[in-house]
Amino acid sequence: MMTETRHATSFASARVKTLVVVMFCYLFYYTGRQNFGFAIPGMAEEFGLTKAQLGWCSTALLWSYAIGQAINGQLADRFGGRSLMTLGGLLSFVMNWITSFAGGLAGVLVPWAGNGFVQSMGWAPGSRILSNWWDRGHRGRVFGFYTFAAGMSSVVTYCLAAVAVDHGWRWIFRGPVFLMLVGCAVFWLVIRERPSQAGFQDLLDEGDSAREQIHPERHLTWWERYKAGFACVPFLFGCAAIGFQNLARYGLLVWVPVHFLGEDWKDSPQKWVSVALPVGMAFGAISAGWISDRIFAGKRSTPVILFLGIAAICAGGMSMLDRTSMLALPLLFLTGFFVYGPQSAFWALCPDLLGKRLAGTGTGMMNFVAYLFAGLGEPLIGYLIESNDSTHMVFPVVAVACALGAILMSFIRKQA
Repeated sequence: MMTETRHATSFASARVKTLVVVMFCYLFYYTGRQNFGFAIPGMAEEFGLTKAQLGWCSTALLWSYAIGQAINGQLADRFGGRSLMTLGGLLSFVMNWITSFAGGLAGVLVPWAGNGFVQSMGWAPGSRILSNWWDRGHRGRVFGFYTFAAGMSSVVTYCLAAVAVDHGWRWIFRGPVFLMLVGCAVFWLVIRERPSQAGFQDLLDEGDSAREQIHPERHLTWWERYKAGFACVPFLFGCAAIGFQNLARYGLLVWVPVHFLGEDWKDSPQKWVSVALPVGMAFGAISAGWISDRIFAGKRSTPVILFLGIAAICAGGMSMLDRTSMLALPLLFLTGFFVYGPQSAFWALCPDLLGKRLAGTGTGMMNFVAYLFAGLGEPLIGYLIESNDSTHMVFPVVAVACALGAILMSFIRKQA
């Protein structure tokens, strides 16, 4: 009895350590991706580019990231997430440095598109590792913590980019990414793919379908994995809903810095107001994951609908505020809180609906749609800003996207 208790305690400690280290690695992942918004004013000034052109550069990253998600989620299920997540961080470091030496539009667009693909080696593989270590009853909170780390990664990136921009836009792509190397090194040394690699018994998830248990994992082909996702209608509604949610999210992450930097982008005192956005996002993520587990008993759709509905109202309020308003900071925090909060519930849907063994594939498919939609929003927002000569245009787009995401999510309330 005592031996079983010690074993259970050791396993609990091991999986908490796994969660913490995956979070630590992803804490610095966004230093290689969400820094772009702070560089837009400097690149536009130096190269004579329009906001719409730079929006397409952001789209290049988001769409290559989407393609990479569809591929790397599958690879994570077949080969494991430890190697993929580490390699992605190392290659992203290289791509950021290449981007920093750009001399024009092509010099920005090409390496930035490549950076999107290698960045996609992070999220789905990390999700697969967490699904191996945590069962359905804990996933809302676990993915809430994981998404909290992603949100805090935005905070780290925003703070470092706000400092680096004083030295010119090129250093936004050079300095902060060194932390990504540190995160990947710790991740590689500590993480084990599944409990059995650390001396424990692997979990049998009640969400795993009978078909998955009949067919050993090595016998599942690429098509069999994707077919399981395409055959699950609630999962497809979730993919469409997160598409609009992510359009809103990246609309904010890319264009809010541009909004608060203004014309005097090197010395703007309002640039620090933009940090309220990722801080709100981080706390929203951890809150929604906890709510879906504890208050709604694992029902993921209800907190998503609730959060996105409130987010639409907050974004509408931001569109009516001057960027120097005293209300801008708290309302921006709330906008970030409710826009990003549902992410943790979305990611928990993947293993919930498809089973633990298809967690990587499901996450990759969902993220593919999420970033496909996000990429559509970037040039649209850039064009609207250019046409109306107002960076406020980002907020109406965000409000509409949130409302559409909430409506789509309402179709799966009974299943999830």
